[in-house]
Amino acid sequence: MKNKPQEEPTKKQQQLEDYKVNHEEKDLTTDQGTKVSNTSESLKAGQRGPTIMEDFHFREKMTHFDHERIPERVVHARGFGAHGYFQVYEPLTELTKAKFLQDPNVKTPVFVRFSTVVGSRGSADTVRDVRGFATKFYTEDGNFDLVANNMPVFFIQDAIKFPDVVHAIKPEPDNEVPQASAAHDTFWDWVVNNQESAHMIMWLLSDRGIPRSFRMMEGFGVHTFRLVNEQGKARFVKFHWKPKLGVHSLTWDEAQKIAGKDPDFNRKDLWDAINNGEYPEFELGLQIIEESQEFDFDFDILDSTKIWPEEQVPVKIVGKMTLNRNQDNFFAETEQAAFHMGNIVPGIDFTNDPLLQGRLFSYLDTQLLRLGGPNFHEIPINRPIVQFHNNQRDGFHRMTIDQGKVSYFPNSIRNNYPMPATGKDGGFEHYQEKVDGTKIRTRSESFNDHFSQARLFWNSMSAAEKKHIIKAFHFEVGSVKDKTIRQKVVDMFNQVDHDLAKEIAKGIGAQPPTKKNTTTITATSPALSQENTIKTPRTRKVAVLIDEGFNYNELKQVKVAFQKQGIHLEIVSKTLSPVNSAEGDQVEPQKSFANTHSVLYDALFIPGGQHIDMLSGYKETKDFINDTYAHAKPIGITNEALQILPNTLVNNIAYMNDHTGEVYSNLGVVTVNDTHDLTDFTQAFIEAIAQHRHWMRENHDRKQA
Repeated sequence: MKNKPQEEPTKKQQQLEDYKVNHEEKDLTTDQGTKVSNTSESLKAGQRGPTIMEDFHFREKMTHFDHERIPERVVHARGFGAHGYFQVYEPLTELTKAKFLQDPNVKTPVFVRFSTVVGSRGSADTVRDVRGFATKFYTEDGNFDLVANNMPVFFIQDAIKFPDVVHAIKPEPDNEVPQASAAHDTFWDWVVNNQESAHMIMWLLSDRGIPRSFRMMEGFGVHTFRLVNEQGKARFVKFHWKPKLGVHSLTWDEAQKIAGKDPDFNRKDLWDAINNGEYPEFELGLQIIEESQEFDFDFDILDSTKIWPEEQVPVKIVGKMTLNRNQDNFFAETEQAAFHMGNIVPGIDFTNDPLLQGRLFSYLDTQLLRLGGPNFHEIPINRPIVQFHNNQRDGFHRMTIDQGKVSYFPNSIRNNYPMPATGKDGGFEHYQEKVDGTKIRTRSESFNDHFSQARLFWNSMSAAEKKHIIKAFHFEVGSVKDKTIRQKVVDMFNQVDHDLAKEIAKGIGAQPPTKKNTTTITATSPALSQENTIKTPRTRKVAVLIDEGFNYNELKQVKVAFQKQGIHLEIVSKTLSPVNSAEGDQVEPQKSFANTHSVLYDALFIPGGQHIDMLSGYKETKDFINDTYAHAKPIGITNEALQILPNTLVNNIAYMNDHTGEVYSNLGVVTVNDTHDLTDFTQAFIEAIAQHRHWMRENHDRKQA
């Protein structure tokens, strides 16, 4: 797919352009601009003599190199970013006075950073983890940072416990293992002693914990915020990002294999999509609760371990974000991007969510250490597009050159400038809420129900999703060495669902619970199941296995049909050498068996032709088919290629290979025999690809082929 036409640069893009340096065909200089004649040999006393400290270029080059790394984030260390813009669909004047939510013709520049939470910068993209989804809006009122996750709830209810959960889930301090994983004793010990985490654990161990790509995951602001309009009327709000490609995930086996085959899988997916002009799109949704409805629900709306079920509080879609430009420099942009929940604009305000309140301090405090001082807002990626005026001065890495004598308020010398703006002039005014209470360290009783929504989540899962959650428990809790902790996990999740607890116990060597939870909740929320998401073939990636003598006409027909649907084909062969078809056409493979794997694709196609005898003899062909089948992904096979199937897992289901020209589709395996016209085949195969997965295969016995 060709790149989309370049659009006019936004003000933020132009601002970033001003900081760029093109190093091509330029003389090498020091940081001070002095031209350098040699950067490969240090200055020495004689050819074999000692290096002389007089060598100013050596000292500058090495000193800068020694200081190139900054502390990685305590959480969300591994991330990847992209630029884009946001447009509201219609004015939201009734809800908020935030200017970027008023004019559908205005494109507000954004920078988005996707991330994993637990692992270090060097961990893999596909670990089971929460994903960060942080968006910086460069608005005319200043920067607004919507710091979101791909799960709508959190582990804790009060921010003071944040260090505890992070310490517990990070590698254990005695041996610094495991990396980027919750499958160890300290985390699950923390879980059973902090049962408010039950709901979040259900999300984490679901398919949501291993998203297919950043482009195919939701984003949730988690916290309850306020929207305030010009009249001063406030409403409670939760923010949602809804991906236009739907919400899709990997299987656990795929995630583990991809971590070894391509640990940068999600990063490269985002980078390639933007380079291909397939710009990721996310719609912004708002859940709104009137202040008069604050106590109308069977949960506390300020509790960050709870969702507002979409069936009770519908999501209003109000705009769309398009990511259309990759970063120019990972460190300067993604690594130095500083998000802070306190970066808000008039029309958006906070609530008394105790997790939100604490994080307002934590985010700012973290950036002060990580980015070396209080002036991190002046780094180009963080700088607002509007000019800032205040009396804050000096500090590490100050880039603004302030003029004049005055750096205080009030003053006479500059007639009190800069001075506070009134609310009418756009000054931020906190929402006036009456607060009256006794100073006390406690938690509201309305936060005490830890299991009802965890049960709602479980009830809402499809049969396949439930099976995956159980398997996740088996891996995670089965990795815990302390049997007492394992048993406590079973007892804890018996309060979610008795049958779930029994299944967990089976897989981890614990005693099944004897008593059922007396609370019976059968309510479901269809919005929670990925089975109900958008399903489209667009941007899917299909591997095509070929060797000498393949049928070029079949490949061409499939390629043309796929291009019309925005599906990508990638040719895979034994080596990267050109491959000749039976008709004499030559094709150059993009990948070989040595540098790719079925887990890196969404589907598999094998055309017919004389190459089948050679393909059948490769172990890699069988592995490709078996893994694709085991991961419930679509498989398309035409004509002579059907001869491969009897010795694979596909043989576990019936497929038609003796009816001339008839397309047969069963559980995502699409075949046709003895035909030159693949029109019906490609249509059926595209429909199978759009479904993404065919989980009913998991109900079939998987005899080893």
